[in-house]
Amino acid sequence: MSGEAESAGHVRSWDTHTMPWEIRRIDELDGDLAAKPLIEDPDTGMSVMKMKYFAGFTNEWHTHNCAHGRYVLDGILKTHAGSFGPGSFVWFPEGSEMEHGATQDNDVTFLFIANKPVDIHYTQAGPAEPAG
Repeated sequence: MSGEAESAGHVRSWDTHTMPWEIRRIDELDGDLAAKPLIEDPDTGMSVMKMKYFAGFTNEWHTHNCAHGRYVLDGILKTHAGSFGPGSFVWFPEGSEMEHGATQDNDVTFLFIANKPVDIHYTQAGPAEPAG
């Protein structure tokens, strides 16, 4: 099995262990991440991917116009809200400002789930300080 979807009626499956990683360049950060796209709904844009951040990579402060979650498979997902290990599901609300990546020493692999088409807007500033 080459990793491509097998179809049996309406059921589809992917062998993510044999699928090749797509290396995706993030020019704004001068870095790379890896992805294995699994499914994208043509009507809603909902998508699921297996992804990997390489050791030391941080997807710096940004927002998305979609809500999305990450289910950590291995490694530690480091975020602005804390660090999360295997078995953790971390949900990021639509429009929130965030930062996430891998630890310095290890890659992190996760299942990425988005509720509609994924976009990204880098802010480079971090969240605004509360007035007071």
